[in-house]
Amino acid sequence: MEIINKKISIIGAVRSGLTAAKLAKELGAVVFVSDSSSKEKLETNLAVLDELKIEYEVSEHSEKIFDCDFMIVSPGVPENSYAIMEAKKRNTKIYSEVEFASWFCKATVISITGTNGKTTTTELISYILNKSNKKCVTAGNIGVAFSEIVYALKDDEFVSLETSSFQLDHIKNFKPKFSILLNITPDHMDRYENNLELYKKAKLASAKNQSTNDIFIFNADDPSIQVDEIKSQKYSFSLRHKVDSGCYWENDKIYFVDDNKKEKVAATGDFIIKGEHNIANAMAAVIVAKLIGCDNSSIEKSLNSFPGVEHRIEFVREINGIKFYNDSKATNVDSVWFALKSFDSPIYLILGGKDKGNDYRQIEELIRKNVKKIYAIGSSANKVYEFFKNIIEVEYKQSLKDCVEAANKEADKGDVVLLSPACASFDMFDNYEHRGKVFKEAVRRL
Repeated sequence: MEIINKKISIIGAVRSGLTAAKLAKELGAVVFVSDSSSKEKLETNLAVLDELKIEYEVSEHSEKIFDCDFMIVSPGVPENSYAIMEAKKRNTKIYSEVEFASWFCKATVISITGTNGKTTTTELISYILNKSNKKCVTAGNIGVAFSEIVYALKDDEFVSLETSSFQLDHIKNFKPKFSILLNITPDHMDRYENNLELYKKAKLASAKNQSTNDIFIFNADDPSIQVDEIKSQKYSFSLRHKVDSGCYWENDKIYFVDDNKKEKVAATGDFIIKGEHNIANAMAAVIVAKLIGCDNSSIEKSLNSFPGVEHRIEFVREINGIKFYNDSKATNVDSVWFALKSFDSPIYLILGGKDKGNDYRQIEELIRKNVKKIYAIGSSANKVYEFFKNIIEVEYKQSLKDCVEAANKEADKGDVVLLSPACASFDMFDNYEHRGKVFKEAVRRL
């Protein structure tokens, strides 16, 4: 799309907004960036805008943001913000950063979304393709923003793009070649007005934009995923039963089926990454790899050597027979359910943070069965305590350091200490990465 001399307002001056502003400026647009945060908080990013001679405002959204041909909204800007609500009233065109970047992408886009497993699957797809000598980069909700790398991509390359519901909220024509939907469970209900249908709509948005030449990959075990309105070619994956097109798991082996032909792709016994949920993630990646043309031997070697991603059931260290795991990326109850299912050993669980409307009944049975004690932290500590106090021992803690030191004293040889908070991190930390790093540092200092 031609954007020379187009007036573009960008709402949000952090990662996605900043890179969108840089791309728009390079392509000849007249760019204005607006962020409601303070100048002190945005100091580093504002220095970049100054260097690029991009006009901006901070601490408010003024009338100037509406003097534009269209608006690009960062995923962190809530739907009930003044900027978005007023733009809708004025019929101002609003696009997400992912939508904007996609206009200039020559590479084949593989979009991965879902409540859980996005990061692992995104990284795994890129890992398999690169090991098979097909150049692939990761971007989106992890690593670098799509806008930052899109203009350098070539038409024989691939981009494995993690897309959150927030990034998909304002897409219009974003149409990836591969759209993957891993699962849908309630999350971010604080943003979606406790309306699961709004959340589902965002998750299915890119798939609904696809044509019959594109490919939609989905979890056949998730009854909440409805595919009737999807026009693209459908492939599914399942842990529970055979599928007609896609992947299924049987006798610890992954099978791929296409055109009524079945072939064994990989045995799952040597996977480094833990849990059935990661086998499901692997099957989604296998479907992509097979359809792109990777051979089974290369795919299996990649699956067996893939180390997993930081902050997702990440082994930190073992001390006196006690194993410490960092699952800081578990920002909802469903993620914790998968983490608890991944261990046979008794668990000391660190739970809590910024609550997003969590319903802990989903993990109550697993807590009874697998957990010895809960350490409750963060702004939701009282909610955690009140729910679990009659089920298991729960203790308030002020910091991750306190949790780690207490668990190290109380746990026995063979036990697991697991940070899997079920909550966002913003009450105590910059993000889940910051939370995970603080936890790992506390473990390393023992």
